[in-house]
Amino acid sequence: MTARIDQLLPAFHRGDAIGDTALHMRDFFRRNGRRADIYCLDRDEELAGEGKPFDELPPPGPGDTTIYHFALPSPLTPAFRGLKSKRVILYHNITPPEYFAPYDPALARLVHRGRLELRSLAGDTDFALADSEYNRRELLDMGFPRAEVFPLFVDFSKYERPHDAFVHDLFRDGRLNILFVGRVVPNKRVEDLIKVVFYYKKYISPMVRLMVVGKTGSLPKYYHSLVRLADEFYLRPEEVQFMGHVPDEELYALYRAADVFLSLSEHEGFCLPLLESMVFDLPVAAYGATAVPSTLGGAGVLLSDRRADRTAELVDILARDAALRDRVIAGQRRRIREYRGTDHGRILLELTA
Repeated sequence: MTARIDQLLPAFHRGDAIGDTALHMRDFFRRNGRRADIYCLDRDEELAGEGKPFDELPPPGPGDTTIYHFALPSPLTPAFRGLKSKRVILYHNITPPEYFAPYDPALARLVHRGRLELRSLAGDTDFALADSEYNRRELLDMGFPRAEVFPLFVDFSKYERPHDAFVHDLFRDGRLNILFVGRVVPNKRVEDLIKVVFYYKKYISPMVRLMVVGKTGSLPKYYHSLVRLADEFYLRPEEVQFMGHVPDEELYALYRAADVFLSLSEHEGFCLPLLESMVFDLPVAAYGATAVPSTLGGAGVLLSDRRADRTAELVDILARDAALRDRVIAGQRRRIREYRGTDHGRILLELTA
């Protein structure tokens, strides 16, 4: 009988980077004649036909492979530890708890437990994968004897879908648009983005807008502190806009309407919006922390600090200097071509040989 390749996910969501990667891997294995399924504790209703409940997982044998997508502590961990199959971890990063402690101690304890849980699997895992070089180094630091990079799977075809023309035109109103995409949480340093906009408005031009796209409900206390900060800087709602989670067609419109993508995040396990910006020929400027340099791969503009004055001046030059903009976009197109050439299949076949 053909060996099985099972994937375990705590939560299986459509459009989520982890869920999309799991689907890609499953479909690849099936195309190559392998029996492959996804098992999860929680899933979107629309994915009922794609992922099975974890309690339906048949006991795997020594010839099978089980891949555990690790991003949160969950009951999957002790179950994974006891499996008789070849056990593989695919690590998607856990944000350090110190970012959350001032705003939500319970969440800080949860992520701390997750990091301890991952570390405890170092001696019970046959092979470890990470979706970035930064995450690979974290695994080695946690005691995993060997870890390889399996770059995050990106479905580039979805970016070819039509964008929302109304949203695009709405934001092409003469203001310089600075875009950031990501959850509104402390490690993203959204407060530093607000300070950049304040400096830009006061010293360069009042015609500026910060567009923050991402869920605001993860840490309400942090989000409300950002709203207060914008108010203290006398920034109007049209100058700092928290848009929450938006449908893909609106997100693509905002990428097209923006002048610069700016990230001052201190901690990223991968940072998919950097690649998405490059797909839409949007110049990227990003603080060079954690996984950001490897994701950019020499493209965009890598920042060595988060000073509001320097960053605002750079944003203005990047948006208005046509020659510089063209050079940056050319480098970003090279990076996208390079990333699209990633041979995910070779890595997966070697892993399950």
